[in-house]
Amino acid sequence: MIASEEPHAPGYDVRIVALRIGDSDYRVRALSDRRQFADPDGEAERAGISSALWPLFGQIWPAGVVLADAASMLPVEGRRILEFGCGLALSSLVLQRRGADITASDHHPLVADFLRHNAALNGLPGIPYRDAPWIEENPGLGRFDLLLGGDVLYERDHVPLLAGFLQRHAAPVAEILITDPGRGHANALGRALASQGFSVTEERLRFGVEDAPPYRGRLLRYRRGIG
Repeated sequence: MIASEEPHAPGYDVRIVALRIGDSDYRVRALSDRRQFADPDGEAERAGISSALWPLFGQIWPAGVVLADAASMLPVEGRRILEFGCGLALSSLVLQRRGADITASDHHPLVADFLRHNAALNGLPGIPYRDAPWIEENPGLGRFDLLLGGDVLYERDHVPLLAGFLQRHAAPVAEILITDPGRGHANALGRALASQGFSVTEERLRFGVEDAPPYRGRLLRYRRGIG
């Protein structure tokens, strides 16, 4: 991963990060650090996003890189795919390059702008984006065959919200992939999804160069109606 500075953006500083995902190279505009904050019109405040949480969407997280690596190898033909809590949407960029039917979703007011910029930065067509808070119904979003999220189990309170979101938007036959760095909430989500008919398998993976076995990070695969 190589970072280079980009000209100052209004209200916050950004950088360009170069990554190798699968067999392809990507350049991604990200926030320069976790101290950035700009909410001149109060959009983030109305969305319930505090100044401490505001910059998290714009970081390159190890879990997001692990998820994007997995997305580079997934079967995609004939599948309607959603990346939820997408942040910088690395997996969506990877899947768009592969020609998948991908929609990205989040609830941060700047995600759509960063997604447009990063798709263009990588020579990709625009990626459909939906503002989709987990607490709301989002009736126009529909159902998906494959749903992906990276480091989305950030707090215990997120588990029932995410479980409800997945119940509304996972097709009867569906697969859900979540990368979890070990925040301690995956078992609660597993129980919630088991009540919806999903079974789970997990793979322990290295989430960073500092990780040593046994790894805490996991790639969780939930499947319903899939042999």
